[in-house]
Amino acid sequence: MNYHPPLRDMEFVLNDVLDAPARLSALTAHADVDAELMKQVLEQAGRFAAEVVAPLNAGGDREGCRFEDGKVRTPTGFAAAYRQFCDAGWPALACATEHGGQGLPHLLNCALFEMLSAANHGWTMYPGLLHGAYACLSEHASDALKTRYLEKIVSGEWLATMCLTEAHAGSDLGLLRTRAVRQDDDSYRLSGDKIFISGGEQDITDNIVHLVLARLPDAQAGSKGLSLFVAPKFLPDGTRNAMHCTGIEHKMGIRGSATCSMHFENAAGWLVGAEGRGLAAMFVMMNSARLHVGAQGLGIAEAAYQRALAYARERMQSRAPARTSTGRAADPIVMQPAVQKLLMAQRCRIEGGRMLAYWSGLLLDLAEHDVDADRRRLHHERLEFITPVIKAMLTDNGFQSTSQALQVFGGHGYVTETGLEQHLRDVRITMIYEGSNEIQAVDFLLRKTLADGGRRMTDFLAMVEQELEPMATADDALTAQGQQLLQLTHYLKKTTHAIAAASTAASQLPYFVAEEMLRLTGHAAMAWLWLKAARSATQKHPADPQFHGGKRDSACYYFAFLFPEVQQLCGVVDACLAGGAPAMPSDLTLHDAA
Repeated sequence: MNYHPPLRDMEFVLNDVLDAPARLSALTAHADVDAELMKQVLEQAGRFAAEVVAPLNAGGDREGCRFEDGKVRTPTGFAAAYRQFCDAGWPALACATEHGGQGLPHLLNCALFEMLSAANHGWTMYPGLLHGAYACLSEHASDALKTRYLEKIVSGEWLATMCLTEAHAGSDLGLLRTRAVRQDDDSYRLSGDKIFISGGEQDITDNIVHLVLARLPDAQAGSKGLSLFVAPKFLPDGTRNAMHCTGIEHKMGIRGSATCSMHFENAAGWLVGAEGRGLAAMFVMMNSARLHVGAQGLGIAEAAYQRALAYARERMQSRAPARTSTGRAADPIVMQPAVQKLLMAQRCRIEGGRMLAYWSGLLLDLAEHDVDADRRRLHHERLEFITPVIKAMLTDNGFQSTSQALQVFGGHGYVTETGLEQHLRDVRITMIYEGSNEIQAVDFLLRKTLADGGRRMTDFLAMVEQELEPMATADDALTAQGQQLLQLTHYLKKTTHAIAAASTAASQLPYFVAEEMLRLTGHAAMAWLWLKAARSATQKHPADPQFHGGKRDSACYYFAFLFPEVQQLCGVVDACLAGGAPAMPSDLTLHDAA
């Protein structure tokens, strides 16, 4: 049940693939950040994840949360671990120093939450929204609200929630019914019911800061009429606000996380940003959460892979091919080609996903701190473009990899004692919450790609192609892999314009190819990063042949066994472009349901 932080792999991505120390230290805000500082932070974060949080994982899953007399009791040890988390300053890691933060890079915060999610997904759900709430309030709240809440959030003294979902609305926020009524003292009164609120009630912190989407009486219909409010569990005068938890969900996974139904009855709240602009303010928190969920999928897949690899090395079974002369009656199953394929597929998805997730963390730092305003805007646009890809692809891959890890265990993976079934239950939610992966795909293609005429797609692909030429000079294998990626970039450019043109006559077409276009873009990003990794590993191979040779082998395996998925994806897109949006049978589409 142990978790071992993959520190060497993390440092390889930060130092060798992304050149993060040099790029960050060039920013005034991070001038003191170097490779040694980043290594120290990773080591301390890994120690906390492995020694404090991971031992609570299985017990927290078995015990779960309890709802008693309107109060939520979290699993044994969760509150104590959270106090250690705050005492060590982890909530403040990437927050600005003027609000009590440490001012360290978002990139390190991304690595921190990968490790925490791998160690204990249920526990990590409680601090998981802290930084998103901090970013939302620091960008949109009034000075008075910042003074009242930011320091408490940065320190972790108060936890935060994101109150969006209502039972009848689901992901369609335009249908929200929670009401807000203006008061004479600049406050509002909130009334309504929210569901699926992670940490809506808990016994970990004395106060909880709820960020609530609601509608004013004179607001326009739809999502554009929503406003955002901050509504604390306890008011500034110490009295209890008019809200309460009505129950917690009994869930398939993340059982240590309290998923609450919340009732607001004339609860006091204060406006964040402008009236009717709540969704724009909330998207700051939601986009932060989506990147965080991508890290969850990555972390859980890493934890499952570690267990599968350890088991495969010790599980003795029939003799492996080409090893019959050893005289042994059996070999470890890691020697079986079928098991090797399972393990290598996991490894390549995880390591490719880590490169992609950490690149997004670096983009966030550059978008905030680059001295050039045009470059800041460019980094921000690239981050917006890639966010739905990271959320959807890393969680899809996380579930697939975790399922393959269970497969390595065979029947033993299906029983509780090995812990694999918990990982599979826990990782499944990542494909659903913070906007299901189907919604991410539609958002990516319609809003992030087609809405601007393909401008951000073109910029992304130009960035990828810019690095292909130096990569192609390394050796024959890199040249061939670079050519495969170049063919994909050309296809994406051509197809983006073709979809835009075809959708004028077939308006449903983009919806049918959205998932494929998202995954094709994800493969373009991962292939680009794998080529960077392979080039670096080739150059540094003499320094550590085993480690760098492994990275080069992983890159080759990705191109040979995982990258060919693009052929199937392109086939689906081409078929839809040739025939238009496919017809659905009437018994599925309910044409006759008058």
